[in-house]
Amino acid sequence: MAHGQQGMDEENLAEMSAVDIADWRLRTFNLYDNVRRIAADNPAEAHSYWRHQRDLMFATHPASALTPAAKAQFSGLKTADYDPIYRFHVPLTMEGAGREMSVETGTDGVVSFVRLGTFDLPEMGQLAVWKLKGYGGGIFVPFRDATAGRPGGTYGAGRYLLDTIKGAFHGVQGSGPNATFVLDFNFAYNPSCAYNDAWACPLPGPSNRLAVEIPAGELY
Repeated sequence: MAHGQQGMDEENLAEMSAVDIADWRLRTFNLYDNVRRIAADNPAEAHSYWRHQRDLMFATHPASALTPAAKAQFSGLKTADYDPIYRFHVPLTMEGAGREMSVETGTDGVVSFVRLGTFDLPEMGQLAVWKLKGYGGGIFVPFRDATAGRPGGTYGAGRYLLDTIKGAFHGVQGSGPNATFVLDFNFAYNPSCAYNDAWACPLPGPSNRLAVEIPAGELY
């Protein structure tokens, strides 16, 4: 991972009020609350709602990652149509659990992560599941696939699948050792640094890279 928690440099942070940033977070949590509720009956409908609301937030919200110049030309995020084959229910295995990783960053100092385990994805590979060892904690799963950096593909540095500290989570079914996480790559999204160099974002390391193509979710 190239960086710790997603953040901005001080100059750009000063341009946004604390209220704006708090409102963005609250709206994002509400967005995913509604996505989980709708997806319980119709994941494709939840995806359509997610796309519309994110376009609206990026275009109008003062805490959007887009610069004013980018907002003036913005016509919507490039996102693939919903494909149900990229929705999974996967248990969290203990493979790799407990491994710690410290990352030197330019804005947040040394940021530490601890590995919670691994998601095994059928015919796709494995993804490490991380927890930030600091304020907020949460489950964090970035990934990079074979479409990264290709023309018409996805952001070259990778995307996010889950980031519960930001509200990006699709639920767990069951409990205990039989629990499975909902992993839906149709909701994969780009980190803010894909749109604005002022943002510093955690990116996928070797244990969060997939050799297969995943042409679902937000493109670039």
